Amino acid sequence: MGIEDILLDGESLFRNISAFNPDYMPDNYNFRDSQMEAMAISIRPALNEGRPINSIILGHCATGKTTAVKKVFDLVEETSDKVVCCYINCQLHTTRFGIISQIHQKIFGHLPPETGTPFSRIYQRVMKELSDNKQALIVALDDVNYLFHNQHANKVFYDILRAYEIFPEVKTGIFAILSDLEFKVALDKNVNTVFVPQEILFSPYTRSEILTILTDRVNVGFYPNVISQDLIEQITDYTFESGDLRVGIDLLRVVGNMAESHASRAIEQKHLDESLSSRIPVKLTQTLSVLSKHEKSLLKIIIDYHDKDLSAGDLSKLFIKETNSSNASFSRILEKLEFLRLIDTKFTGKGVRGKSRQVILRFNPEDITKCKI
Repeated sequence: MGIEDILLDGESLFRNISAFNPDYMPDNYNFRDSQMEAMAISIRPALNEGRPINSIILGHCATGKTTAVKKVFDLVEETSDKVVCCYINCQLHTTRFGIISQIHQKIFGHLPPETGTPFSRIYQRVMKELSDNKQALIVALDDVNYLFHNQHANKVFYDILRAYEIFPEVKTGIFAILSDLEFKVALDKNVNTVFVPQEILFSPYTRSEILTILTDRVNVGFYPNVISQDLIEQITDYTFESGDLRVGIDLLRVVGNMAESHASRAIEQKHLDESLSSRIPVKLTQTLSVLSKHEKSLLKIIIDYHDKDLSAGDLSKLFIKETNSSNASFSRILEKLEFLRLIDTKFTGKGVRGKSRQVILRFNPEDITKCKI
């Protein structure tokens, strides 16, 4: 098949290729009912002219945090005009001006001028509009840790949460979406006095949950009989091992495109094998990039001694010696590495007091080393 044939051929295995896009909002959104109910409880006071409850939406990448927040926000705005729900991606908007501009766009339908208008004027206009309309404001700050990179987090939180000091009628709240609770210790005391959040935890998906989600995407995205159940099961296993649902969704798109490029009317085993052989551990690279210096140090120690069958206690001694940290720091970091699904731990009967934890790498050590941590 030539290039012209690939570009112009009208036949497709995809019924709706957008079902495999990162920003696709599925009609069937499963396994997050309890978390969405918790968000609704946080918002409910604002529907009755009260102050919304601040929340931390906590969970590893690709556990459904963003989709759940957007689903709840859509539902709120469909049922009431008393609450303005504004979702902001903090990877894209990292300054006070950028954040308030997104809120301005949500309220007025357009961005404010980028030059010539001071922050204070835009802020005043936004808050006055909310006050005049007796509306509450809930701002979801996705990947909120990015606000700390440019040291804007405290000001942004202060701007939003203490608006009532100037506009007594305005009631505001923040949904902080992130994968690491440590950001809270970096907030100023005068911010923490008003940011007293509830925590809403998004645990990693189980294998059966991943299978259901990927099957739903297959049913929406492909025509019938394009991919076999066996291949879906294999992709599910690969996705579960990676710890990132997006890996499986993207892999479905890739094998579909590969089958089309081979002029095949169905996705075959060879298409999956070829796709897997050429993939790089994207999820692993993303996870390692957010680790702190000491977190990387402990991970390196675990890699160096992964075949020595050392206990957590042995690793603790090595870590404390290398970093001059405390045993509490070791325990906290070990828990974080397990939460990020870089390692597993299990109790054995080999310890002095009858039990000891064994630390197990979830990834091939060579893959981690390739990421140059």
